[in-house]
Amino acid sequence: MSVPSKVSVLVVGGGPVGLTLSALLSGFAVDHVLVEARATTSRHPKARGLSARSMEIFRRMGLEPAVRRAGLPASQVFFYRGHDLVDPDFTRTAPARAPEHGEDGRTPSPGLICSQDVLEPVLARRAGELAGDRVRFGTRLVSFTDDGHAVRAVVEEAATGIRHVVTADWLVGCDGAASGVRTGAGIAMEGPTGLGRYLSIRFEAPLGDVVADRASASYFLTAPGRGGFMAVDNDRRWIYQYPLDDTARPRDLSGHAYLEHLVRTAAGIVDLDVTVHGTTTWRMDAQLAAAYRASRVLLVGDAAHTVPPTGGHGMNTGIGDADNLAWKIAAVTAGYAGDALLDSYGAERRPVARQVIDISTDNARSRTAYRIDDELLLTAAYRSTAVVAEPPRPGRTALDPEGHRPLCAPGRRLPHVPLRAADGGAASTLDLVGPGFTLIARGDGVPWRRRADAARRAGVPLTVHVLGAGGHREVRPGGWDAVEGTPGPSGAVLVRPDGHIAWQSSGDDGAELTSVLRRVLSRAEPLTPSA
Repeated sequence: MSVPSKVSVLVVGGGPVGLTLSALLSGFAVDHVLVEARATTSRHPKARGLSARSMEIFRRMGLEPAVRRAGLPASQVFFYRGHDLVDPDFTRTAPARAPEHGEDGRTPSPGLICSQDVLEPVLARRAGELAGDRVRFGTRLVSFTDDGHAVRAVVEEAATGIRHVVTADWLVGCDGAASGVRTGAGIAMEGPTGLGRYLSIRFEAPLGDVVADRASASYFLTAPGRGGFMAVDNDRRWIYQYPLDDTARPRDLSGHAYLEHLVRTAAGIVDLDVTVHGTTTWRMDAQLAAAYRASRVLLVGDAAHTVPPTGGHGMNTGIGDADNLAWKIAAVTAGYAGDALLDSYGAERRPVARQVIDISTDNARSRTAYRIDDELLLTAAYRSTAVVAEPPRPGRTALDPEGHRPLCAPGRRLPHVPLRAADGGAASTLDLVGPGFTLIARGDGVPWRRRADAARRAGVPLTVHVLGAGGHREVRPGGWDAVEGTPGPSGAVLVRPDGHIAWQSSGDDGAELTSVLRRVLSRAEPLTPSA
């Protein structure tokens, strides 16, 4: 099939972040094409940790069950420390603030370990189901120009060498740390590089019985210069990360006998049967793009930030980027939001990445064990034109490393409150979100339904959900009201399509919902309901 000559959005890069963005854009009915230079999805496990926030996003996309089936069981999400894999004096710890779920938890979707080589096919299947042949592997971006009105891109099919010209309203770079989109847009990266170099060995070995009493997601070796193992299936499939010094050269690392020796030495098993399947070398950087948008070009994921892997936040930050950007592009392309709404993407996500980079860099430099915090990204608090809130307190940060506490406030993620699910219905307040804006009200909700109807007649997709009698019932009566910051019995909370609160009202402030939405959507003109 031919590549279309004109689309609303051209997505460059088909890793986890680009595929997530494609599926989200399809969910909003945004006409787009994704091109990926690789012929197929990744064969290397690469990133593996999916945080609770990423799993909540996949839950909203209907992907959570498939991702959980592909990942390691929760019983193996531990972190091992020992001299080698057979150290009798090993320690095994759970992630910091191990995710709770069920009636008492802070999230309905705790994080898990799901390596990139099995995650990408899950995401690619969903993206392909929704967009068909608009998801094109084996097609690379050659060049592009941006005249401020549209982007004109040249893409090339690897199999045939045929080139196509694609005109797009928006170009989104999800093409990784060496992003050609970022370079073409003239956006600089800021921050240190070369914090470390590593050799990643993908191999098979019968280690399932060896680690049966200590099964973990990651195995940190305390012997100097040994690095660690990452479980792919905690049986035969593994990754060994070996730290390189400045004298190591590629030719020194190519022999399988040497690679097998490294694995056996690190494992502490001299006769281990090792089969090496591949290697990569990589450099640890800690960089942030100077801007996330330049005219009609936007950056997402590693194209916008390179995060040290010490903490497991890099891919998750990129998935959060995609979730933040997708609904904004959808609103702009559908015509009910102004282009300036896209400026809020960088205003909201860049501070998150800045703090994630700082935390991960501190972890990398730490001489002691660092925390793996599954809940860190649940604490994101946005401040931008897409949130109607009081100015932030001095010194307030985008994330709270001290821990997540449920809070109902503009800019924050909607709190999870368990609901009584009936016939496959919503089991959490998070399940009420989307696909457009969502208004969550108390009481009979009649006044808020009238206001919402006016907003819908002005072209804004908006759904109203009522909690309590006649609506969705909490598992624990009063569970919503018990959350800090929830408005009173006459109030309501306006939730964006990404699950963050845009605005909330006590119901007595006289605010017009259409006026609030106009501000959130960066519209120059008022939202005028049709007759």
